[in-house]
Amino acid sequence: MNLSFHGADQGVTGSCHLVNCAGKQILIDCGMYQGGRELDEENHKAFGFDPVQVDFVLLTHAHLDHCGRLPLLAKRGFKGEIITTAASRELARLVMVDAAHLQEEEVKHREHRSKHRAKHKHTEEPLYTILDAFLALDYFGRVAEYGKPVQLAPGIRATFLDAGHILGSASVFLELEEAGQKRSVLFSGDLGNSGRPLLRDPAPPPHADVVVMETTYGDRLHKPFQPSVEEFYAAITDTFKRGGNVVIPTFALERAQELLFFLREGVEQNLLPQSMQVFLDSPMAISATEIFQRHSDCYDEETAKLFRDGRDPFNLHGLHFTRDTPDSIAINSVGGGAVIMAGSGMCTGGRIRHHLQNNISREECSIVFVGFAASATLARRIIDGEKEVKIYGEKFTVQAKIYTINGFSAHADQVELLAWHKKIGNPKRTFLVHGEQETMRQFSKKLEGTTVEMPVLNESFTL
Repeated sequence: MNLSFHGADQGVTGSCHLVNCAGKQILIDCGMYQGGRELDEENHKAFGFDPVQVDFVLLTHAHLDHCGRLPLLAKRGFKGEIITTAASRELARLVMVDAAHLQEEEVKHREHRSKHRAKHKHTEEPLYTILDAFLALDYFGRVAEYGKPVQLAPGIRATFLDAGHILGSASVFLELEEAGQKRSVLFSGDLGNSGRPLLRDPAPPPHADVVVMETTYGDRLHKPFQPSVEEFYAAITDTFKRGGNVVIPTFALERAQELLFFLREGVEQNLLPQSMQVFLDSPMAISATEIFQRHSDCYDEETAKLFRDGRDPFNLHGLHFTRDTPDSIAINSVGGGAVIMAGSGMCTGGRIRHHLQNNISREECSIVFVGFAASATLARRIIDGEKEVKIYGEKFTVQAKIYTINGFSAHADQVELLAWHKKIGNPKRTFLVHGEQETMRQFSKKLEGTTVEMPVLNESFTL
């Protein structure tokens, strides 16, 4: 039995872990690296294993940094079975096709710019195409249900457990047997922040010999949730008083729907103006919202009751879905009184960059960040206080008011991560992944009764 690491190792994105047992290879996630140019180049490198030899992929959830390289895996020879929950299956399709589209557009954009240069050395290619993304969907097989074991092969069984992170998200519990030796390995996936609306809290973890655990927020505590909602409302009302727009870089999965939920509540409770205009300017987030509406079985009891009562928790007066480019461009004419939500959440691409171009240098406007921003991303540079940023090659002075509201995080914080780990019951080994190096170091000092490892890329361990 062997466990090796091929992404999100002493870094936050690119989750990818490989288990070898009883002649089978099981990949847990195959995510994309997100961030600067260096990480973009990392996506093009070899996986560190042979995709042809992989028998199964167990997908914890549909965020790009967990599913984003699945089309590349198939493009390079994978012929096995991808297993995930029903909601994750729908969302992953959306995410992968959208990622392929953005890559194709980015290549076209770079080629257009290169035509104006004296030397054009080579033609770039996208990591994968829209066709590659659709072909990868052919390998999605059985649908996992929370708490029901899936037999992968003799001596290998997988159970998906509700991780409470985004719709359909899961931790994966592997029970392994080889040559008379038994081991259990628990992959946390991304764990949710307890007590939020919409989704249930993460399910209690089972006992496991080995734990592979995310540490995204392993060095900090989130702001209390209700004060964060109040701060969100205050940011909107204050901006409207100044006559500006509120621009929110928004992750299409979970965060967009959660914000719609609270915008609706704010209007219904007269905490936000009835005349407020809300633009969800993200085809992907719009499609994701429709998927969310089809999986009310994943929600906590309060939100599920809204669906049963025939109410849509994501709909409000003044909400505009803008799928088409002309409708997106038309938002530029709105000078104030609007909440503009667009992707990507880290401002690495998508329509949000155009809205930043139009609003970031206006002191009456606000930019509200409600999610994680990886190092080197445009979002992180703005959050860290840079006074001038470059967007599509043009420099803009940051004059809008910047808000960072961490209480909306879909990730568990340090206290919740430690509590989850403690429930496992002193696992022999704990591998920390999906976190920045210093964060993992700080978190490791809090763990007791277990041997802690912080693997580097392509490092392998015998179980």
